[in-house]
Amino acid sequence: MLYDSKLEKDNCGFGLIAQVNGQASHRLIRTAITGLDRMEHRGGISADGKTGDGCGLLMQKPDSFFRAIASEHDWHLGKNYAVGMVFLNADPVLAQTAKDVLSEELEKETLSIQGWRVVPTDASCLGPIAKKQLPGFEQIFVSAPEGWRPKDLERRLYVARRRAEKRLENDEHFYIASLSGLVTVYKGLMMPVDLPNFYLDLADIRMTSAICVFHQRFSTNTQPRWPLAQPFRYLAHNGEINTIQGNRQWARARAYKFASPLIPDLQSAAPFVNESGSDSSSLDNMLELFLAGGMDLFRAMRMLVPPAWQKNRAMDDDLRAFYDFNSMHMEPWDGPAGIVMSDGRFAACNLDRNGLRPARYVITQDGFITLASEVGIWDYAPDEVVEKGRVGPGELLVIDTHQGKIWHSDEIDQDLKSRHPYKAWLEANVKRLTPFEQLSEKDAGNRSFDDETLLKYQKMFGYTNEELDSVIRVMGENGQEATGSMGDDTPFAVLSEGHRSLFDYFRQKFAQVTNPPIDPLRENHVMSLATCIGSEQNVFNETTGHAKRLQFDTPILMYADMQQLINADDEHYSYCKIDITYTQEEGLEKAITRICDEAQEKAASGCVMLILSDRNFSETHLPIPAAMAVGSIQRRLVDNNLRCESNIIIESGSVRDAHQFAVLLGFGATAIYPYLAYESLVAMSDKKILNKSYCEVTLAYRNAINKGLYKIMSKMGISTVASYRCSMLFEAVGLSDAVVETCFNGVASRIKGACFTDFD
Repeated sequence: MLYDSKLEKDNCGFGLIAQVNGQASHRLIRTAITGLDRMEHRGGISADGKTGDGCGLLMQKPDSFFRAIASEHDWHLGKNYAVGMVFLNADPVLAQTAKDVLSEELEKETLSIQGWRVVPTDASCLGPIAKKQLPGFEQIFVSAPEGWRPKDLERRLYVARRRAEKRLENDEHFYIASLSGLVTVYKGLMMPVDLPNFYLDLADIRMTSAICVFHQRFSTNTQPRWPLAQPFRYLAHNGEINTIQGNRQWARARAYKFASPLIPDLQSAAPFVNESGSDSSSLDNMLELFLAGGMDLFRAMRMLVPPAWQKNRAMDDDLRAFYDFNSMHMEPWDGPAGIVMSDGRFAACNLDRNGLRPARYVITQDGFITLASEVGIWDYAPDEVVEKGRVGPGELLVIDTHQGKIWHSDEIDQDLKSRHPYKAWLEANVKRLTPFEQLSEKDAGNRSFDDETLLKYQKMFGYTNEELDSVIRVMGENGQEATGSMGDDTPFAVLSEGHRSLFDYFRQKFAQVTNPPIDPLRENHVMSLATCIGSEQNVFNETTGHAKRLQFDTPILMYADMQQLINADDEHYSYCKIDITYTQEEGLEKAITRICDEAQEKAASGCVMLILSDRNFSETHLPIPAAMAVGSIQRRLVDNNLRCESNIIIESGSVRDAHQFAVLLGFGATAIYPYLAYESLVAMSDKKILNKSYCEVTLAYRNAINKGLYKIMSKMGISTVASYRCSMLFEAVGLSDAVVETCFNGVASRIKGACFTDFD
C-alpha cells in the first residue's frame, strides 16, 4: 500500500487576540471568530464545500459562563474546578464506557465529578463529510478539594487524562480536546463562520474570555478528522515540523529520564508524546509535559524552538550559555513554525529560527493585542492603533494578562540567562575537543595502511577507481563535493545487477507543500553541526552536573578527534569498542542480534561511548553494513531506556560521501569516523596525486562533507544536526519488512525487496 497516513502534511493560518489587562469580554470572542473567518483562504475545504480541514478556538476558561451552567444544573463547583471538552463515540455503549473510564480515573485523584453536560450543537451547518464522522460532544465538570492550587489541579488532570487515554486507546473516536481549570477548546470540521452556529455556547453573550487563540487548518492529501483540528490543549501551529520522527524518537528515548517532585507518579502518564497524531499535536504534548512538570512557559518554549544561537556573534555570553546548557537535553523541534499558545494567563507567539512564517501584531487603544498570520483580520481605524510590529526569526512574544505586561524576546532572554550561573557551569564541566586546525602535524596522525592493505580495504568496501578519482579526490583537493550532471540514471539498488551499497537503498526526502528549503550558504548563520557526547540528565532539574559533556563542532571525526575521545576522562566518558564483523556461519541477522545484545550490556554497565568498528574484517569475517549496525543498536537502546546513557560512534570504511553520512546520522549515529576515506586521501598525497599535505587533504575532505550535510539538511528546512539525528528522513526502496523492522523501524518503506541473506 503506497499511502501512509504518517506522511501527511499541512499548512495553516493562526492567530491570537488578548486583552492585555486581563478583562474578559464576549466581544473578544466575537472578534476572534471574525478574524478566523477572514483567514478562510488559509484553510482547506472539502469537495462538499462545507467541510473544513478544521478550525477552532482555545480560550481562557470562561468562568462566569461555566458557573452559570453549573447553577442551572444545581452543581457546586467550589473555588477550584475544571471543565473537560470530550469527543465521544457515536455508539452510545462505547460513549458511556469512555465516560465511565474518564470519571473513574478522575475520582482516583479525589476529584469530584459534578456532572456531564451535552454541549449544545447544530449540525445543520456542517457538510456531509463532517457529519459522517460526527462525534458526540459532552463537557465534564470536576471540582477539586479545598486547598488545591490551580497548578496542582492541572497536574492531576494531566495524569488522570493520560491514564484514561491509554485505557481507551482502541476507541479511535474518543478524544479529549481539553481538560483544564485554566483553558477550554471549541473546535471542529466546520467553516470558521459557522463555528458559533455549530457550538451554540460561542454565541452566548455570557461566554467571555480575555484570551483567544485561533487556527484555520489546511492539510495536504489528508482526510479531515475532528481530533486533528487545531488548536490543541496549549498551542496552535502553522508550518511543519520536519524533524518530527527524530523528536518523537528522542521523546521516547528520554521518557525514563523525566521526573518531577510535583508529579511523583509521572511515569504512569508515559508515553508522553503521541506517534500517530499530527506533528503539531506531538509538540503540544511535549509542551504540556514540560508545564505539568513545573517548567515555566519561557524556558519550555526557548528549549523546544530556540533561536539560532550557535553562530550569533551579537548574543552575549551569558545568554549563549543558557542555550548551550539546555541544548544537550532537548534538540530543536525544527522546520518552518509559527506557534501561538496560551495557558489561561499567558498568551504567546514563537517563531522558528528562520522566521519562515509571518506573525504580525497590532495593539489598539481598547487594550486588544491582535497577532496573526496577516493583518486586517478585524476592522479597526488607523487612529486606534497604539503600536504595531512583528515577531521576528527566533523571537518569543508573551502577554501576561495578570500583570497587564507584554514581554518581548530580549526581556525574556534577560530573565532566563539570570536564573542560574550557566556560563560558570559550562566552564567548569564542558570538555571541548581541540579543533583539528589547532593541532600540530604530528598530532594530526599519519598513514596507517600500506598500499596492499589499503587496496584490500577498498575492495571490501566497494571503492572504485572512478569514485576515488571523481568523488573522493575532488573533495580532498577542493573542499567541495564534486559537481556532476543533473539526475541519477542508475537503477534502483534492489534492481541492479551489480553489487550496491546498503546506503543506495535510501532516497532522501525534501521539503514539500509550502516549506521552502534553506540556502545553506546565505543562511549558514542559522545552521549548526555542533555535537555533544555525554549522559543526558532530567530536564526538569538545572544543576552544575547537567553541564558535563564533550563538545565538538561537527559529527565528522578526524583521527585526532578519535584519539581525544578515547583518551577522555574515564569516569564520565568511558568507551567500549564493538566489533561489527561476522562469519558466514553466523549469518548477518544473528550477528545483528549479537551486537545489539553486546551494546545493550555495555550501555547498561555505564559505557558512555559505544564505538562500532568494522576495521577487523578478514578472510573469515565480513563487515556488518554500518547503517544496519547503527539503526538496530539505536532501536535496542531506545527500547531499553539506555540511549540517553550512551552515544553511538561509528568507525567505518564504508562511508565516504555526504549521503552516506546523512543516512548514519538519520538513523542515530552521534558521530562518524570515516577512516578508509582518510587513508585513501593520504595515499593520494603520498603518491602526489594530490599536491597537499596529510592535514590539508583530510581537512578539505571533512569540510566538503560538512557542506554536503548542510545541503542535505537544508533541503528539508532543518538547521541543526541535533534535530536531523534520528529523524529518518529517507524512503527505503527495496528492503524487506524484516530488515526495516529490525534495523530501520519507522522509516517509510513502500516497496519491499532485499532481505538479510541478500546482504550476506
